[in-house]
Amino acid sequence: MNKEILSVVDAVSHEKSIPREKIFEALESALAIATKKKYDQDINIRVCINRKNGSFNTYRRWLVVNIVSNPTKEITLEAARFEDKAIQLDDYMEDCIHSVTFDRIATQIAKQVIIQKVREAEREISINQFYKKKGHIITGTVKKINRDYIILDVGNNIDGIIMREDMLPRENFRINDRVRGLLYNISHETHGAQLFISRSNADMLIELFRIEVPEIGEKLIEIKAIARDPGLRSKIAVMTCDGRIDPVGACVGMRGARVQAVSSELCGERIDVILWDNNPEKFVINSMSPADVSSIILDSSTNTINISVKACNLAQAIGRNGQNVRLASQLTGWELNVMTSLDLKKNNKFKKKECFQVFKNKLNLTDNNISALVSAGFYSIQSIANAPIHALLSITGIKSDVILSIQKKAIFILKNYSDKSVEKFNKNCIDSGLLHLKHINKIVIKKLIEKKIYTLEHLAEQSIDDLNDITALTSIQAGKLIMEARNICWFHERK
Repeated sequence: MNKEILSVVDAVSHEKSIPREKIFEALESALAIATKKKYDQDINIRVCINRKNGSFNTYRRWLVVNIVSNPTKEITLEAARFEDKAIQLDDYMEDCIHSVTFDRIATQIAKQVIIQKVREAEREISINQFYKKKGHIITGTVKKINRDYIILDVGNNIDGIIMREDMLPRENFRINDRVRGLLYNISHETHGAQLFISRSNADMLIELFRIEVPEIGEKLIEIKAIARDPGLRSKIAVMTCDGRIDPVGACVGMRGARVQAVSSELCGERIDVILWDNNPEKFVINSMSPADVSSIILDSSTNTINISVKACNLAQAIGRNGQNVRLASQLTGWELNVMTSLDLKKNNKFKKKECFQVFKNKLNLTDNNISALVSAGFYSIQSIANAPIHALLSITGIKSDVILSIQKKAIFILKNYSDKSVEKFNKNCIDSGLLHLKHINKIVIKKLIEKKIYTLEHLAEQSIDDLNDITALTSIQAGKLIMEARNICWFHERK
């Protein structure tokens, strides 16, 4: 029997490429289960096999507890210490018992357990190989199709799952179709590990470009940002530190071959490759491609950029259902407001008028200093107080000592005003046009500021659902408030 055990371990380990220790553990588990079948009572059995000569010993075990609820498996601490004074709670007390002789039934049970344990060990080894592929693209064959997910056979009897939300819109599969997807999660469940695969994940697009564009794999080109509307449209920003390489051209490929290969894999998803720029204004202009931008105005205090385009390009700049400007906003991290050049001029004129009033009343600045601050893109007291010193010192037309004293005054206002003064200050920091709308009160103003809605334009772009959490407004009042802002901003019906 001893030699047979060693020969079985060596044979299975060699054939299945499983470590010998795993086979020994499977044998010990099988022998323990087969031994338990010989007893009428439900008891705990442990079998220990000698790794050198194949001999094995069988032990009956009792769990040490305070109160015994199962006498065949448990023993009190007091009783256990008669045998071993050092034993503690939750330890096991063991007695060596006679190793039974196995008949045909016991041998069959042991065989089944060994087969099961070997399969589990094989699966564990295969799963461990997939941990190295996490975050990368893997390929599988459609094995089963369900309403909410599909099952893929990814090899070595391992299944992967693609949930409906991880598929592309209008994507249909048939049995035996080969599918590529991003392995983004490995979940351990009771029946084993589960591989989760996605085709809608933004990293899927990155990995496809890494495959199609060797320069990305060689780290000559870096993907800096990505915004994706899965299956419909994507924008990807790239850059390079090698002046000899055109990063956009390399990603697009000869006659668009590379980007078309990626697009074909994603059911024709339209992909815009954008040149990344450290300058936010230039980056925003690039991200609005293919629309031509006439001019932009950046407001760092509210993290917004107003973009002007020609009237004939407005629809293209906004995109279908706002898709182009939404993706550009996600890509750059700025809130983008697109309007015609004429509307931008009117908006700037109105905004500058408001800034002049706030800066003169709160900071006691001269007209020249106010003009210099506004020209440099400072439209609020917050933006001056929070601006880095080098940005303030770069403003032309204001001496360095003057601009530093202005910032100190702005910081003082923010830190030392009473709650009532801050409330008034907040009102002055947002578009005064908001204050004259119907249904506007202190509570609504406070909630709008929390939502970073500072201007009529911001309010006009909201939906009723966006204002649902403002308890001071009913749904009807919120709708009227938004429509009033739209009438003023979009149709210039200022009362």
